[in-house]
Amino acid sequence: MPKDTGFPQTDAQFDFSRARRRRALARLANRLRGRPGERVAILRFEDVIAALGRRGERRLGLKSIPLDSIVGTVDRGQEFDRGFRPTSSRPRGRFERIATARRRGESMPPIRAFRIANAHFVEDGHHRVAVARAQGQPDIDAYVTEVIPEIGHDLDLRTATPAELRALR
Repeated sequence: MPKDTGFPQTDAQFDFSRARRRRALARLANRLRGRPGERVAILRFEDVIAALGRRGERRLGLKSIPLDSIVGTVDRGQEFDRGFRPTSSRPRGRFERIATARRRGESMPPIRAFRIANAHFVEDGHHRVAVARAQGQPDIDAYVTEVIPEIGHDLDLRTATPAELRALR
């Protein structure tokens, strides 16, 4: 867990500020690489389903999933980027409340996520994911539902861009 001053609320504020700086640096790095926005934009679950189809799904139950496999969202595409860094100061209050609670040692309920191939899409728990990533956790507990796509694919959804998904349609 980064930076611990002993004041959980102050540390939570640092967590949010650090996450916002990391987003700015990621955008700058992508711009310098000639890929502005494409690899940092959060994937939308609906777009992936539209590209790959949906043959069925099955509930896998409670699993521990790596945070770096979470690349998308079921319904919130504007508040966070693909690394679950805040895109504006709008989620600050809730982010800091959750970060403060985590720093005080309070337990958090598992998130809910969908799994497609090697990637996860958050249905419930966006702020918990953002806080866990900002605080350096490697994984998070989640109730996972696996979606079985219509078509097989060799696309790595963790690095796929929205343009690559559109090309599959």
